[in-house]
Order: sequence, then C-alpha cells, then structure tokens
Amino acid sequence: MKKIIFAFICLCTLAGTAMAQRYAVVDTRYILDKLPEYKEAQKKLDLVSETFQKEIDERQAALDKMYKDYEAEQVMLSDVLKKKREDEIFIKEKEVRELQRKRFGFEGDLFKRRQELVKPIQDKVYNAIQKIAVNRQYDFILDKSEGITVIFADPKLDRSEDVLKELGVK
Repeated sequence: MKKIIFAFICLCTLAGTAMAQRYAVVDTRYILDKLPEYKEAQKKLDLVSETFQKEIDERQAALDKMYKDYEAEQVMLSDVLKKKREDEIFIKEKEVRELQRKRFGFEGDLFKRRQELVKPIQDKVYNAIQKIAVNRQYDFILDKSEGITVIFADPKLDRSEDVLKELGVK
C-alpha cells in the first residue's frame, strides 16, 4: 500500500513538473550597464542635457536680472512703463518655461535624442532575451530592474480573448 501511495505521489509530482510554466528573471538595468555602447550613449545624453540646462540657466539669469532691475526702478516708473516692463517679464518667463518644456518635456528634444541613442540598444537586449526565451522554451521572462515587469510571455498563454468572450465583447 505504501508503494502505491509513493508511486502515486511521484506520478503527480512528475505530471505537475511537466505542466509547470517555465520562467526566468533578468535585470535589464544590469545588462545595459555592462554594454559599452549603452555607456557611450549615456555620456552623449549627459552632454546634451548639460548643454540644454546651460541654455535654460542663461535665459533664467537674464530673466532674474530683468526682474531685479524692475524692482529697483519700480518707484520711478510711470504706470504705463510699469505695465510694459511687467509684460516683458511675463513674456520672458513664458519663453523660459516653453524652452524647458521643449528641451526636457515629454517628447522634448532630450526624449527624442534618448530614443535615437538608447532605443536601438534596448531593442537589441530585448531581442536577445526573446531569442533565449524561445530557444529555452520559457513561458515568461520577468525584468526585476524597475519593479517586476513581464518582458516576454508565450503568446499561447494569453487568455485576453477568453476574458473578452466572458464579458460578451466580440
């Protein structure tokens, strides 16, 4: 009787192992940091960022000087001249904010430059991960670099259509 129970447990364990999903974990930040072309791209991005920041700092310094001059001369200015100076300062402030948004904002110049330099390297890493996943028959590969993210999942495991059918969506 003990042999039958032992055999049954072994059989169940083997069946469970055969049906188990295979997964792996990678750290893309670690991988990217080890790539010389990624380091070079980061250096280029840092230089571009510094250049953009200097440009913004110069404009901000000019704006600050305008504001200090206005404060110093405010008592001697007529209402018309005060309004004119305030408008000039407002326009200059708006220009500085617009330049910051253009350089550092979402889809700004720095973002576009990052896409040019870093995206091809990231794609190269993701393609290598996908190749490993297919060759070694992994069902999932998780990225632990910035929280757990699924970066590869076997399409045959996707049950999105089943959920849509259950919800009555065609």
